[in-house]
Amino acid sequence: MSVLVQSDRETAWQAFSESCRQCQQCSLSTTRKNVVIARGRVPAPLMIIGEGPGADEDAQGIPFVGAAGKLLNLLLFAFDLTDQDYHICNIVKCRPPQNRVPAPDEAAACKPLLAQQFRLVQPRVIVLLGATACQYFLGTKTGITKLRGQWIEKNGYFIMPTFHPAYILRNNNERIRLWQDIGLVRAKLEELGFLQPLDDIPVMPRGRQ
Repeated sequence: MSVLVQSDRETAWQAFSESCRQCQQCSLSTTRKNVVIARGRVPAPLMIIGEGPGADEDAQGIPFVGAAGKLLNLLLFAFDLTDQDYHICNIVKCRPPQNRVPAPDEAAACKPLLAQQFRLVQPRVIVLLGATACQYFLGTKTGITKLRGQWIEKNGYFIMPTFHPAYILRNNNERIRLWQDIGLVRAKLEELGFLQPLDDIPVMPRGRQ
């Protein structure tokens, strides 16, 4: 990648971030503390998409910094995946009050921003965390239990639906399912040539952070 291309990409990302911060396309703009745009690399081979910011994320302006984020980071790190390997964001960039599910009009208001973000990140592998992300990204109402663990190939992208880590915090017996799905994601990134195979077999961590 040339210096000029990288410079252009950084300029485009800065312009995109500013447009997000100025957005007032839905009522969430009146209750947010911060616009929560993303964390990680641009571009990145892996893009992880959740539902929406929680209280911790709204306070800090960074996605997945609360309890669910700490669990997700723990599981990703066990597979030697850090924010230098992925880009993480949400369907909506402002916290819905009381952490409710984003309304259709709120997701629709954020859709053009997510599409622009997608073009800047240029991922090959996409992880959708939870039913809400699957509903709005894939346009499906199929339950996450049926969707998870199976690759969806669409327009040259490899999409892996899986459980949201917030669900795992409430249902720890399902942790193994999220762990298995992250393992599939790691293997796909290796298959596509983005990562080298691990020397050791990862062991699923038991803690939450």
